[in-house]
Amino acid sequence: MKPLEDCLLYAFVDSAYLNGRNPESLCHQLCEGGADLVQLRAKDWNREDVMRVAKRLAPITANAGVRLVINDHPNIAGEVEAPTAHLGQEDFFDAGYRQVDEVKPAGLSLELGLSTHAPEQAQRACDAGADYLAIGPVFATPTKPGRPAVTLEYVQWAATNINLTWFAIGGINQDNLADVMAAGARRVCIVSAILQEMDVTGACRAFKERLLSSAY
Repeated sequence: MKPLEDCLLYAFVDSAYLNGRNPESLCHQLCEGGADLVQLRAKDWNREDVMRVAKRLAPITANAGVRLVINDHPNIAGEVEAPTAHLGQEDFFDAGYRQVDEVKPAGLSLELGLSTHAPEQAQRACDAGADYLAIGPVFATPTKPGRPAVTLEYVQWAATNINLTWFAIGGINQDNLADVMAAGARRVCIVSAILQEMDVTGACRAFKERLLSSAY
C-alpha cells in the first residue's frame, strides 16, 4: 500500500449510489480502475450493516493494495483492520473531540481523515492531528445537500497553506477537473462522477490517468 501522500484518487462505495449493485463488485471495479482509497460511506445504514459490508470489503482492498476507509465508524475500521477512518465536522469537533487520538481505537495505528469546509476548520483539523483533510465541497453536490460550495478559492488557499495531505471533494467531474487541478489540487475525491457511470472501472481509470499526467 502506497504512502498516503502518494495517493491521488479517492473513490467511494456509497450506499446512496448503489442502485441495487453489489458493494463488493463495485469495490472490485474501483480497485481495478486505479483508486488509491475506497471509502465505505453509508449514512442510511445501521452499524450492523456497515460492519457486515466492511468485513467483505476489507480483503478486497487489502489484496489490491488499496486503503479501505470507513466513514463515521473508527471502531469498525479497527475491528475489520481497515487502515483508515473518516469523520465530518459534526462527528468530531461538534461532538466535543479535540484530538484525533480521542477517537482512534487504542493500540491501533489507524489513520483518521477529517472533512473541512473553511480555512479555520482546516487549521483546527491539522492541529488536532488529522492524517489527511478533505477540502470541500468545491462545487454543489447532492451528496452534501444544504452544504454551500466552498468554491475554488478554498482549494487555492489549501494549496498555499496546508502541508498535510489533502483531497479536494464535492461535485468534481471530468468537465471541471482541470479547474480544480489548476487551483492547486493534485488529489481528489470522486463520488457521483464515477458511481453514476455504467463503466465504473473505466470512469475511475479516466480520472486516475488525468491525475497521474499532472503529477509528474
